[in-house]
Amino acid sequence: MVKDSPKVSLDALIPREAFEVEDQQAQTSAYNIDKIPINNLRQNDFFYPFLRKPDFQRETNEWDAQRICDFIESFLDGDLIPAIILWRSNSGYFFVIDGSHRLSALIAWLNDDYGDGKISNKFYDGYITNEQKNAAIAARKLIKDRIGSYEDYNKLLMQGRDAIDTKTRGRIINLGSLGIQVQWVGGNASKAANSFFLINQKAAPISPTEMRLLKARKKANGVASRAIMRSGNGHKYWSDFSQEKQKKIEELAQEIHQIIFEPKLENPIKTTDVPLVGNISTFQKNELILEFVNIVNDIEAEKELDLEDDSTGDKTIKFLINCRKIARRINSNHPSSLGLHPLIYFYTRDGRYRVGSFYGAVSLILHLEKTKSYDKFIKCRKNFELLIWQHDDIVPQIVSKSSVVKARAKVKDFYLAIIEKLTQDVEKKNIVKDIIVEGNFGSIKTKPKVNPTDNQNKTFSRETKAATFIRDALPKVIRCKICGGYLHSNSISIDHKIRKEDGGLGKLDNAQLTHPYCNTTFKN
Repeated sequence: MVKDSPKVSLDALIPREAFEVEDQQAQTSAYNIDKIPINNLRQNDFFYPFLRKPDFQRETNEWDAQRICDFIESFLDGDLIPAIILWRSNSGYFFVIDGSHRLSALIAWLNDDYGDGKISNKFYDGYITNEQKNAAIAARKLIKDRIGSYEDYNKLLMQGRDAIDTKTRGRIINLGSLGIQVQWVGGNASKAANSFFLINQKAAPISPTEMRLLKARKKANGVASRAIMRSGNGHKYWSDFSQEKQKKIEELAQEIHQIIFEPKLENPIKTTDVPLVGNISTFQKNELILEFVNIVNDIEAEKELDLEDDSTGDKTIKFLINCRKIARRINSNHPSSLGLHPLIYFYTRDGRYRVGSFYGAVSLILHLEKTKSYDKFIKCRKNFELLIWQHDDIVPQIVSKSSVVKARAKVKDFYLAIIEKLTQDVEKKNIVKDIIVEGNFGSIKTKPKVNPTDNQNKTFSRETKAATFIRDALPKVIRCKICGGYLHSNSISIDHKIRKEDGGLGKLDNAQLTHPYCNTTFKN
């Protein structure tokens, strides 16, 4: 199976801006240009700083390096380029109604910023993910090798006409004479917004998750999701709130993002200290975070639009506090943390990520929270983790019978069924068999263990390498001295075997490694 090329994030290159007041009219056409000269897209030009995307515009991250390179090359060679559609506000901003990827590709080339340059660093306050950096590096190399950088053309121009080959000379001439054709939308901001949605749905359909986020851009779940995705950086969908609330949102979002996505995961897996969310696409991460916010705050996707807009930021902060509480509980250094080991709960034996297992675990935590039954889980945790790892083929079967989000309740019930039988002292070897026979989860079955990474190639695949490491490393992972569950580097506490209250000293022979919750709550 051919894997999709990494998408390049050009989102920072054209900032977002609200359309301001709904009845604002477009500036008169007498002021509008019919072509954008290429140099107008440089950072120090008078035109570029006034380019804007509507605040409901989806992220500009759908093109891979090859497509960006193809477009720039087409422009340099004078090929026909579709016109950009703009709307000009009374404030003088040029809003891109259609063509943000085309404009951004040229801006990236002119300013040497494919998601990791000066413009992007400023936009993201210096926080750029490894995934984004690697995609930028790959794009820059491809473009430089195939067509050359903008700086390369400037240097060739300084060498004089005779030193330039015919093809390159033609491209330099085009750089001085060509531009991007522009069409203009008239009318007020409402008409411009309607034009945007109409054009984007027809030309390049917006994905369901993107549409949900766009429609929820002023609602607490939408703002909270955007904040977590970008660790409180990037475009501030919360900029209308007070400075105090903006700061609070950013602090909460940064902590949640760190808990969920740190430490960084490299492929193939060569460490057991993997993050809660593994290497899935940006689109999948966006969907996962939105669903996480919704699940934690008891919002059904079908009722998202019924939420009122959050005009003060109070609801957004409440949603983020709830998300932080659950994120901390799953795996963190907070005293409440159960320290669920991601490798056991969220990954396959060959290192692939299981989104359905993540939703199921979140639902389990919410149930344990509601019923105050954490101690019941702790008492059987060691055997619980053994069973879900041994029978890691069951959850995918449950998820396959429904949408991955809706299946979370069934996954939670499967986990609870295991906990209940362990509490009743049912023999471990019979627990999953009994659950299958009871028939509460449909036609699921235990399957013979077949190594999915077996192949006839002489070279080891990435999955085989990961599976080999996990197979040999997992038995060596340290376990909690209280519950016997696996310990993860993000969630370790040093416990007094004999409590300080009982006279225990801070000596080495009185110290043991535990989960934070086992130390601070269960033990006491």
